[in-house]
Amino acid sequence: MAFCFISDLHLQDDRPEITKAFISFIENTASKAERLYVLGDFFEAWIGDDDETDLTLLVKKTLLELSTSTDIYAMHGNRDFLIGSNFAEEAGLILIDDPKKEEMFGNSVLLMHGDLLCTDDVDYQSFRATTRNPSWRKEFLSKPISERKAIAKELRVISKEATGRKKEDIMDVSENEVSRVMEEFSADLLIHGHTHRPNTHMMNFKGVTSKRIVLGDWDKFGWFIWMDSNSCELKKFSIS
Repeated sequence: MAFCFISDLHLQDDRPEITKAFISFIENTASKAERLYVLGDFFEAWIGDDDETDLTLLVKKTLLELSTSTDIYAMHGNRDFLIGSNFAEEAGLILIDDPKKEEMFGNSVLLMHGDLLCTDDVDYQSFRATTRNPSWRKEFLSKPISERKAIAKELRVISKEATGRKKEDIMDVSENEVSRVMEEFSADLLIHGHTHRPNTHMMNFKGVTSKRIVLGDWDKFGWFIWMDSNSCELKKFSIS
């Protein structure tokens, strides 16, 4: 038995090589796991389940085929938090909360996208709170697709400009927040993405040793975690 974890693929029409790498990964790696967890930012942008494109149809078909042999769980990221129940049902996946605690191979594992851990980025956390409000969601999804696309494009431009002005450490996780959530959930292992800083961190909090594994974004490399009864490893492969 084995579990597989990915995040931050940022699938989009402009990066067909990543879509190709994803399909190959599903066929050759994820298909060998009992569970696949997608921890957010699966897509570069998501404006609603009703915005069907060749890309979304291909992804749904690929995941639905995988779901016949592998359980698929997906968490919202900051780019695709509007993925809804229609897409989930058509893709054969189960949406899970952020954070989500699971018992895996004798370990208490906490799964997160990772943006909630970046508490020093006050402006982003304020924006996140606004856009996750059900009223904002309802109002946004009621708009025509063309208007939603224009708003999403504008928000990405604003986000990119804001990111360029921020210090690097502000956009990383807060170590205090990491310690707090791991203590709150009594977790031995924290797995997340979002920061695009793949690494494995060993921590010691109040005399207890724990681990944090950060998934990377798919760009020149694809990143995943493979977990079984013997190990939990961060791995990568080249994308060409």
